[in-house]
Amino acid sequence: MWIVAIAWMYVALLMALAEATSTQGSILGAIITFVMYGVAPLALVMYLIGTPARRRVRRAAEEAQWRAQQAAEVQAAENLFKHSPPESPEVASGSTQADAGSLTTGNGVAPERKEP
Repeated sequence: MWIVAIAWMYVALLMALAEATSTQGSILGAIITFVMYGVAPLALVMYLIGTPARRRVRRAAEEAQWRAQQAAEVQAAENLFKHSPPESPEVASGSTQADAGSLTTGNGVAPERKEP
């Protein structure tokens, strides 16, 4: 791939040199020839040829970021599990009674009354 790019630029440079040294040519014509026949097409072709490589690099970076995020979530869950307080004996024994005292059960919100 690089040998083709080098050869292309060599030919474009020789065309520009021929334009500059011609009796009917000019330096401005040589610059335009070099840019329009050499630099611009070669830049476009190299960009298009490099697209799959850029796509692979982008996907690899996204996958690495996703793996790092997953590892961080697992680490956070492990830290939360390690630092959580131990369960009380009532919860550990499977007791479903929330309060053994004189408090009533329910959600503690009075029902809404309708006006007569």
